[in-house]
This record gives sequence, structure tokens and C-alpha cells, in this order.
Amino acid sequence: MLAGLTLGIGSRSRETAVDNMVLRSCWKSRHKNLRRTAARSVHPAGLAALLLLCSCATQLVCDAAAVGEAKYMVQKNADFDVTYNDTVTHDDQTIYAFNHTISRNKTVGVRVTVDVLQESVESPILFVVRQKQAVMSFQVPLNLRGLYQRQYPYKHVGRTLCQPPTRAASETQYFFVDVSTLSSRGTNYQLRVSRVESFTLQTDKKFTFSASPSQPQYFKYVFPDGVDTVIVKVNSDMNFPCSVMSIQDIQCPVYDLDNNVAFIGMYQTMTQKGAITVQRKDFPSNSFYVVVVVKTEDEACGGPLRLYPLRPDELINAGNRSKVLDVLVSRTINTETYVIGMLFCLGIFLSFYLLTLLVACVENKRMNRRRDLLQIPADVSPAETGKTPASPYEYGSFADTGSMLGSEPVTDSITSTDNNYGYMGHEPFKRRPILNHLHHIAVRIERSLDSIARSRQESLSSVEEEEYDTLDDINSDKNIVRTKKYLCVADLSRKDKRVLSKKYQIYFWNIATIAVFYALPVIQLVITYQTDVNVTGNQDICYYNFLCAHPLGALSSFNNILSNLGYVMLGLLFLLIVLKREIVHKRALDRNDINALECGIPKHFGLYYAMGTALMMEGLLSACYHVCPNYTNFQFDTSFMYMIAGLCMLKLYQKRHPDINASAYTAYACLAAVIFFSVLGVLFGRGNTVFWIVFSVIHILATLLLSTQLYYMGRWRLDSGILRRIVHVMYTDCIRQCSGPMYIDRMVLLVMGNIVNWSLAAYGLIERPNDFASYLLAIAICNLLLYFAFYIIMKLRSGERIQCLPLVCILFTAVVWGFALYFFFQGLSTWQKTPAESREHNRDCILLSFFDDHDIWHFLSSIAMFGSFLVLLTMDDDLDGVQRDKIYVF
Repeated sequence: MLAGLTLGIGSRSRETAVDNMVLRSCWKSRHKNLRRTAARSVHPAGLAALLLLCSCATQLVCDAAAVGEAKYMVQKNADFDVTYNDTVTHDDQTIYAFNHTISRNKTVGVRVTVDVLQESVESPILFVVRQKQAVMSFQVPLNLRGLYQRQYPYKHVGRTLCQPPTRAASETQYFFVDVSTLSSRGTNYQLRVSRVESFTLQTDKKFTFSASPSQPQYFKYVFPDGVDTVIVKVNSDMNFPCSVMSIQDIQCPVYDLDNNVAFIGMYQTMTQKGAITVQRKDFPSNSFYVVVVVKTEDEACGGPLRLYPLRPDELINAGNRSKVLDVLVSRTINTETYVIGMLFCLGIFLSFYLLTLLVACVENKRMNRRRDLLQIPADVSPAETGKTPASPYEYGSFADTGSMLGSEPVTDSITSTDNNYGYMGHEPFKRRPILNHLHHIAVRIERSLDSIARSRQESLSSVEEEEYDTLDDINSDKNIVRTKKYLCVADLSRKDKRVLSKKYQIYFWNIATIAVFYALPVIQLVITYQTDVNVTGNQDICYYNFLCAHPLGALSSFNNILSNLGYVMLGLLFLLIVLKREIVHKRALDRNDINALECGIPKHFGLYYAMGTALMMEGLLSACYHVCPNYTNFQFDTSFMYMIAGLCMLKLYQKRHPDINASAYTAYACLAAVIFFSVLGVLFGRGNTVFWIVFSVIHILATLLLSTQLYYMGRWRLDSGILRRIVHVMYTDCIRQCSGPMYIDRMVLLVMGNIVNWSLAAYGLIERPNDFASYLLAIAICNLLLYFAFYIIMKLRSGERIQCLPLVCILFTAVVWGFALYFFFQGLSTWQKTPAESREHNRDCILLSFFDDHDIWHFLSSIAMFGSFLVLLTMDDDLDGVQRDKIYVF
């Protein structure tokens, strides 16, 4: 039977290689079965019959397999760079045999290109490439699936063969291309196998190529000696079609199709730019593949999505999706650059510690000189001591303090309303000689010590704010005092000092508690994010500036984390400065210093401590955000920005309104509501009209309520009669008689604030920006800047002055904020878009080859915030020697 089959095939002019193979396999099967049977047989008499039966059965099975696979099988010796035109049916199978010599020192790629020449194909053609250590198979037409099971057929397919490693200096390897189909009709195809001479990428040499969904490309890169880290950049002038770049280890198979490229290695989607930093330690073979795949659809890169097909199995013509790209592998920074970057970051912020120490020494020397002047005997002139006064204002403030304390510590409420709206603190100095003031200071201080000591003793008693108030009739006096036309700080600083100190210390303890409970889950979450990136290799999870993302250990972008060190260090420095001021103030209170007890803006340090803690937490949470920045954790980076803005506004208000400032619980509850809306906006605000309408209404109502609270100093009630009272006020003040507002300055501020907030609400409702968190932060910053500008203008308008140190801080901070905002708006990445679109904004490092624009924003913004805090801390130092009934409220 076998001889007949062989002769039959030979009569049809076919080669007998396949039949010989079948004979050999059948002969091996026969002997294998004989050995197996002999091993299991016990009785020698039935051994011969059993062997004969197995031999016949095996022969019949082999004959049937040889006939069933293909009636005709042809093996051809093929050559590279030759195009083979042939036809295949289900009755025959063609095998193309190739051989080539490979060298250990030089890698040459092999690429198989196939075309189907017929418009309609009954069944696809199957191509199987058998290599030494790998097998690759694909069908033509190649059907690739997209979203919702869309199918895109490709008749032109090109694949690069995996390169098995060799240990010999030179070796000849064989591989075979088997072509078969189940179609009964003949299908014409073209086959071409060619060498890829530029298969190995060279360092700092750009290579240009083209790819499509059915013709992916990959290239090999070998780390040169002495190079531990490289960055692979893939660029294109075309936004679409969407593509994927992948870094894979040298192993077979290589995953180079849209449906399997994410199975292994590191990968990221890209439109025009893509970059991945690769470290030698991650690849034991000291080499890797750079794989570029064009996707079948553009939806992953933010492109348009085709309509649904009318039928689920309908094939969709994908059109021309070829894309021209170029790849460049270049060296990244070395260990020395890491060290320089870290030392530079530390050096910048440690210099602020040194500068603060220098300023403290100068200030201490000035205070000692002032103390020596106060100890001059009455009959000795300053000229005889060899010392000159630091400034006329210095003596004027002390002299004025003494004269006022000699009469009455606090002026009457009615008397203060008769004064002109101006600063009166320095007039006595202009009328009297300096020596007369110095002569009477000691006597007047001594007269007031008893009364001051008594009030000091009362303030240190164990009382609570709810149990005790210095006002005799709290309800009537509050209405009288707070509704005066011109208020002084003395009118709003009547509550017990110890009670207020405890009230404002709660700000610090609350924010410390919030920081702990907020930071711990944040740290845990970002570690999980980074682990997912490292394990899955999906670099679309995080929105880095991949062109300047320097890894360190498990961190993908160490430079973005390191640049947040300034927030922590400068926040700690601010806490130390506040602590030093508090110690000095407490010492002054302990020695019954008049200036500390009855002069200047009341000193409460709880909000300052809260501000410094918030600045440190901003640095910590910003670093956590930059471990893996994306839209789900962006609120980590902004939550304490809201708190900083809110605390600064509260501190500005507290300076002139210490008795009626908001409590810590109310303030943090409002800030929690802001953060809640921030999260809702990030999750549901993108293009959601209903959300923006609701938020705009709440924004406007909150602005109106806060304006009313500020205008009436809290002396109003939100109850069922509010509408009746509003109508009554409008009738009496606008219709019955046209009278202007009683508190003009407050009205100007609140009108401007409402214009700004209503405009921002309208902008949000019309434009509906995708970055809701930044929009909300812009609202907070605009209100803070407006209030800050109003405070400075009113301070100057009241006759007060800004000393040299706060003036320098204001100018320096304004300049730094300008540069900081410039770098902030560079926008190196954006989580509002797809990861591929975000990479279009990526740019190279600009500072020490280590820091990018956003890192410089971190540097400058931390310095600017620190400077802003110093302005708040020192802005009213000129009032330290002025009585509180001469300091106006605005």
C-alpha cells in the first residue's frame, strides 16, 4: 500500500520527501508500540500475534494521516530578497526552506512579507514559520479586532522573525515557511523573505521606519560598556493613527500585534511622542527589543471612534493606517548628575536657613540697641551716649504708648467714632521733644503696672469662651460695638487672651490630625500605583514628563519627587520662625511688657502653625501625587493648597477681628466641603451641564452669604424673617431715602469680590473646564489676592506704614510668584487628556539635565509661599508700639 501511494505521488511529478518522512514516522511508531507491548506482555505465546496486530493498525493510521493532511506537499529551497508568486489550495501544501549564517557579534533581522492578491478569499491562508527555538504563525487576511468586536481585515502582512541567540562565533541556521489553506479554490499569494540590515539600533543615531497594524516593527538595542541607563524616544510627525511603543526582553516569541503587545515588558500609547527610560539592571541579557505597533483604532489616543457596524461579523475597511516614525536611543544622566541635582536642591533651601539666621542676628542686635536706649537716665541726652536713634518712628511709638497708658488703656466706643478716619498714632511725637518722652516713660509704666498685672492675672485664669466674656451685656454691646462706623482693634479684642489662644491653637492640632489621617492612605495608594506600573509595565497609568523622568529604585520620576523638598524644608523653617516669635512674645508677657499687653495687633500663633504645617503637607502630598500622577489622585496635590489659601484669608481677617474670627471646626468644615466638590468635579464635572449649574448656584449663594457675614460683622440671622428684613432695608435705604452704604470700605471690597466670583462662576458655567480642581483653586487664589491687596491698600490709607523687611518680602514674593506661574503654565503633562495626548506636551530637562519646568515650579512656588507667609507674619510689625484704639479695623 505504501509503495502504491509513493508511486502514485511520483506519477504526478511530486517530490517524495513528505512520504519518506511519513514512512520514517510510521516505522518509529511501529517499533515504539512493539517495545511498549513487549514490556507489558506476560505470555510469550501471544506476543507474536499482538506485534503483528499493532503493526498493521499503526500502518493504517499513518497512511490515513498522510492522505488526510494534503494530497500534495512540496518543499522548495528558497532565497532571500526573492518574491515568490504561488497558489495554494486545500489539496496541497508548500514548504519554503531558508538558511542563513548568523554571527554572534552581529545581529541581522529577518522579515517575512506576505500579500494576498485576490479581492475575496474563501478561507484565509495560514503561514507557519518554524525556527530553531521558536514557531510563529499568522493568517492572511489578518483580522484584527477593535472595540465592540469590530473586525478589520489586512491582506498585506509583514512580520519580523525572532532572533534565537547563538553561542558560536558563526552558525548556519535553517527555518521553514509552511503555506496551507482550507479553501477549495486556489488562492494567489506573494511571499518575500528579506534581511533587515539595520536591525540593531545605535546609540544617538536616529532611525526612520514605517509601520501599520499588520506590519509591526521591532529592533534590537545592546547596552554599550559603561552605560547603565538609556532613554528610548519614538517620534512621528503624524498624530494618528494611534500607536504603541514597547520595551521587551530578548526572548521568543516577540509580542508585536495590537492584541498582545501589552502582555509583556513596558509599553505606552503615543501619537507624536513616546519615551521610555530603560535601565540595564532590568535586562539580564544587556539588550532589549524596541517594538512599535500601530493600533487598529484611535480611541486609545483620544481619536475619533467609528460607528457601530450594521452586523456584528461585518468586516470594516480600515483604510490606510501606515505611519512613519523614527526611533532614537540616547544616554541619560549618570550617578554624578543625580548627586549634583540632590545637592543643588538641598543647597537652595538650606540657604534660606542661613539667611534667616543672619536676619535674626541683625534683629537681635537692633533690639539690644533699643533696650539700651530705654535704660538711658532722664538727664542724659542720646548724643552723650554716643548712640543715635534708629528712627524717629521708634521713639514716637514708645512715647505715644506711654502717654496713652497713663490715662486709659482702652478708649470709649463713642469717642472713637468721633475721630477722623486716619492714623493718629504719631502726633504726640511731633509736638514734644524726645527727652521729655524718655523722662516720663518709666513713671507712666510704673503707674500702670498694677492695673496691667490685675488684667494679666485675670487672663491667666482657667476660663472658657462660652462661660466668660469681658462684655457686660454681650448681646447689646456686640450690636453697639460692631455696628460703629469706624471700628478699632480694641473694640474687637476684648475677649480673654487665654481663651482666644486656645481657640486658635485648635487650628494647628486639627490640621495635624487631618494630615496624619489623610497622608497615610495616600502613601499606601501611591505605592500601590507604582507597584502596578512596575509589575504590569503599563506606563499609561501615570502621566509623567517622560522626556525628563529620572528613575531611582522603584520610583519612576525621582526628580519630580525631590523638587517638592522645598515645601517641607521651608514649612519647617516657618514653624521655627513662628516658634521664636511666640517665645519672645511670652517672655514679654511674663515681664508685663506694655507693648505685648496693650499695643499692636493681638498676637495669636495658632493659625501660623497651621499654615506652616499645611505647607509641609503640601510638599509631602505633592510628592505622593508625582509618584504616579493621574486624574484619580490629582486632589492629593490640591487639597492642602485649598487649605493654605483658606488659612491665609482667615489669618488676614483675624489680624483686625480677633474676637469674631471663625472657629477651627467651622473653617475646616468649609474646607472639607470645598475638597468634596473638588472630588465631585474631577469625577463628574467633565462636560456635565447639570453639575456646573448646581455648582455655580452654590458658588454664588455662598458668596452672598459670606459677603453679608463680613459686612454686618456677624450681626445678622439667617431665619424665616430674612426676606422681610431684606425688603425693609431696601425700602428704607433705596426707595424711601437714597442713602449710601454705612461701611463704604467694606462695601467696596465685597462688591469687587462679588464681581470676581460671579465672573468666575459664569466662566465655569459657559466654558466648563475639564480641570475642575485647578478651576476651584483659581477661585481661592483670586479671592486671597483680592483680600490681600485690599488689606495693603487700607493699611496705607489708614496712615500705617510697611517696614523694610515686609516690604522686601512683598516685592521679592511678587517677583517669584510671577516666574513660578510662568513655569506652571508650561503644562508638560495634563491628565485631562489621554496619556498619548499628554505626552505631546513632554519636554526635555532644562536645569542641570535633571529638573524640568514643573520642578522649577515646585522650587519657585515653595519659595513664594514661604515669602507670602513671612509677609503675613511681619506686615503689621510697625504697629507693635501703637495702642489698639488707634489701629483701625478694615
